[in-house]
Amino acid sequence: MLLVIALFLLLFVLSPTVGLVVVAAALVFEVAELAFWRRFLRRYRIRSGPETMVGDTATVEQPLGPEGTVRYRGEIWRARIREGSARPGDRVRIAAVDGLALEVERIGA
Repeated sequence: MLLVIALFLLLFVLSPTVGLVVVAAALVFEVAELAFWRRFLRRYRIRSGPETMVGDTATVEQPLGPEGTVRYRGEIWRARIREGSARPGDRVRIAAVDGLALEVERIGA
């Protein structure tokens, strides 16, 4: 945007010499800004898909022994517990996603 403004000033407002200096400065600024944002945003990876659920916690809705349901981010999911059982209200950790069912494990197990 700064480059467009500088070009407008070059064509309609400033003398050619001063205008070229303003355009060159705007171009340098735009390139530096682009390099900064590319470097800054490289550290943030976009996460999507079911693999992002692994490691998060869910709350048991219907008893897990070994199958039942859990609530994860406001949604009800079918779930299977790997070992033991869990009662409604217990917190469980999502260990894997198998289709539309979650494999969970008790926290602290």
